[in-house]
Amino acid sequence: MIRVLHESRDHTSTRATAVGDALWMDRADIEDATGWTWKPEGLCRGDTCMPLPMHATPPMVAGERLDVAAFWRHAGRPVVHDAASRLWVLGEGADHRAAALRSPNAPDFELPDLDGHLHRLSDYRGRRVLLATWASW
Repeated sequence: MIRVLHESRDHTSTRATAVGDALWMDRADIEDATGWTWKPEGLCRGDTCMPLPMHATPPMVAGERLDVAAFWRHAGRPVVHDAASRLWVLGEGADHRAAALRSPNAPDFELPDLDGHLHRLSDYRGRRVLLATWASW
């Protein structure tokens, strides 16, 4: 079993396989793990598509499977995995993070209140929000 973390997604797959630094996934696993859809024009999310390099060495596509880690690196995004290749993290590119940091809006997140009800920051867009945090240590 392989676990993939990406943005706020935590996906566990029995179909994915890892060989060294390669993470091979099928179309359904890619979409479940990343939110990106594998289409003929490449990996797409909304109106944005990143073409797949068809002549990469070593190949990124093998039949109906894609080496997601190689593609992620090709797109300039960080990829890390544990020594056993059971936990993989697909990160955001530096340009995407830099753009987010230039924005006056905080990134969206979800936290529970004291009663356990979940609240998303995006639910309060357009209103002023004071977030108070503390740590017991």
